[in-house]
Amino acid sequence: MTRLRISVADKGLVSIDALKKIEGVLGIVDASDQIQIIIGPGKVNQVYDALMPLLAKMPKLDKNSANTATSATNSVDALSIKEKLKEKNATPFKLFLKKLANIFIPMIPAFIGCGLILGIVNIIIKSTSPEMFGGVTFDKTTLGAIFKMIGSGITFGLALFVGLNASKEFGGTPILGGVLAAVLNMPELNNITVFGEHAIPGRGGVIAVLLVAILAAYLERYLRKIIPSSLDLFVTPTLVLLISGFAAIFVLQPIGGFLSDAITNGCKLAVEHGGILTGFILSAAFLPLVMTGLHQGLIPIHAELIQTTGVTVLLPILAMAGAGQVGAALAVWFKTDNEKLKHIIKSSIVVGFLGVGEPLIYGVTLPLFRPFLAACIGGGIGGAFVAAFKLGATGIGISGIPLALLIQNGIMLYLVGILLAYAGGFIATLLIGFDDGIIE
Repeated sequence: MTRLRISVADKGLVSIDALKKIEGVLGIVDASDQIQIIIGPGKVNQVYDALMPLLAKMPKLDKNSANTATSATNSVDALSIKEKLKEKNATPFKLFLKKLANIFIPMIPAFIGCGLILGIVNIIIKSTSPEMFGGVTFDKTTLGAIFKMIGSGITFGLALFVGLNASKEFGGTPILGGVLAAVLNMPELNNITVFGEHAIPGRGGVIAVLLVAILAAYLERYLRKIIPSSLDLFVTPTLVLLISGFAAIFVLQPIGGFLSDAITNGCKLAVEHGGILTGFILSAAFLPLVMTGLHQGLIPIHAELIQTTGVTVLLPILAMAGAGQVGAALAVWFKTDNEKLKHIIKSSIVVGFLGVGEPLIYGVTLPLFRPFLAACIGGGIGGAFVAAFKLGATGIGISGIPLALLIQNGIMLYLVGILLAYAGGFIATLLIGFDDGIIE
């Protein structure tokens, strides 16, 4: 939620250097057929809203149009190039990750808002005594209970939201995915026996919902091809709900439950028994994941952990990667005489403290490379510390210093981890060194 992604037919017409000089642009990522302009959280939505009306007025690029910056022949060539680039980069794995991101990213504002509300409740409970509220803790008061209800809203509605978004993303009717998600959470499941055991409402969490929504979408698309249009409105949704519903209860929910347990228990075991080593490896490896976009695949895992356990133990660890990068960038700023490099760091470091790392990745550490490695080391140090105390976050979507508000227990320990990552990235950069002549 920090980048403006623009698909272009001919990158030769795009001036990357000119884009970088625009005030407010924090960085540029050249990704296959896209130009991704890093603007930052909040501002990117404003730019998007302003840009869309302008794009709507522009002539569309097609094979019959000559209203482009070049001739009609070049337009056709550009379209051909664009299609080839899409085919080259549209691997099944990348496409699946993109669909996962499209399902969960729209929910991130709710995760942030709800997580912060629960964080406020947590802070009030720890900073006040029961005597201030008539002998009960803040969350037991009417006001506190309302706060807690609102803060828990995302977890109670998560299955429904996933069902709606997943069905839409895979080409089905959203409301059918929402209905099937509701079925998997109905109390009446307690009265149904599956393989000798009672079904459990909500078993499998978002994973079970994802599976059934995807099945329903593909089934719906198939049925619409073979059912006469005169019967489609009545027959298709009925068959989709019946077939997918039975498959969900007797097959997909048990599978989802197994996968959910494996993910939850695997994360717990990794943090509890792997401890410091696990924290170091996860955090040190996170920046390369961000570079490749593979970090988007972690969003459903965070969501599943929050829905199942109330917190995600992964996010505080992974957040240390960004802190390590801040430390590395500060070391570069401290040591370099390159004024352009100092200007880039100065304009990007504030959002780095706030958990937005792309400007520092693509503007500083990655071009210099060795500071990027140092940032990974610093992040690993912070991740090891945080993992040792098994800290958990009640929401996702933010990182850096602001994430402290979402830490359920141990806010100060999290901030100590941040400081260690800063220091680790800073010292590692000074020791490894760098060639600032790369950036002119």
